[in-house]
Amino acid sequence: MNNSTPNNTYLSIVIPLFNEEDNVDLLLRALEDNLQPLNVSYEIILVDDGSSDKTWVKIKQSSVRVRGIKLARNFGHQHALLAGLNSAKGQAIISMDGDLQHPPSLIQEMMQKHKEGNLVVNTYRNDTEVASLFKRKSSSVFYKLFSFLTDVPVAPGTSDFRLLDRIVLDQLLQLKDVDLFLRGAVEWLGFPSVTIPYAAGKRFAGVSKYPLSKMITFAKGSIISFSTKPLVLGIWLGVITSILAFLEIIYIIHKVLIGDTVPGWASMVGITSFLFGVLFIMLGIIGIYLARIHVALQNRPRFIIQELTAKQDAQQSIFHTLS
Repeated sequence: MNNSTPNNTYLSIVIPLFNEEDNVDLLLRALEDNLQPLNVSYEIILVDDGSSDKTWVKIKQSSVRVRGIKLARNFGHQHALLAGLNSAKGQAIISMDGDLQHPPSLIQEMMQKHKEGNLVVNTYRNDTEVASLFKRKSSSVFYKLFSFLTDVPVAPGTSDFRLLDRIVLDQLLQLKDVDLFLRGAVEWLGFPSVTIPYAAGKRFAGVSKYPLSKMITFAKGSIISFSTKPLVLGIWLGVITSILAFLEIIYIIHKVLIGDTVPGWASMVGITSFLFGVLFIMLGIIGIYLARIHVALQNRPRFIIQELTAKQDAQQSIFHTLS
């Protein structure tokens, strides 16, 4: 269900949570402190992405302004965020993480930028103090590679801490990407935007939910979702390796014609192994795209809601499919 009608709610705050029981109370207090001075109607939507701790209990015990959504299992950060966005009723919708590294104190400035007419308010993260050198460098490389391969410019330091106008969100919810990458999707839509810098705070409790393996999977899915350039790269690799193989054949024929022994069996084996390596890489890339097509054709829901808090609207169903 796409809530395109604001229903007298001006601002929606959407926060996906996964095993964040120790952060919920402090997060809500910080949000209330920064939302009250705005003097606008607002809602806070907390999405429990299949947590195994007491996150859902904390959500149900929270204030009357909180709307809770519990997913049937862990669908992943992007899908959980999408579930919250799909439920949001506000004219302005802010998404953020629940570990307090996205400072609630920035909300007032984001709202001011929105009132000035900006349909998208992005944020730029300065995480020098809280992120390792490896994470900062790998993140920068990913965004540069993503921008190059997809022609969708996403600046390093971009996160899912942003404000979207209702017009933008309605268009975003129409996208049917299998591998969700909302940062890229927002940029792809092309609405005018402004960016606000902020210093990432330290996580109050718990640990990061994005280890290296998840980061690699996320990066792969994001690029495949927005670009076919890896397939085009395969054509050029095929052309280059074919030229090298053809030159090797000419060299061998020349040696035979002048009566010389053809040396270099090791080089022949090396070239053959290289060609097979390129071939298997391209088969792997093709396989990834085929797997994505397979998932798309299954048309399964991108998230399933198991439970809603009592404060949710009565017309919302317990199971929701977004196809």
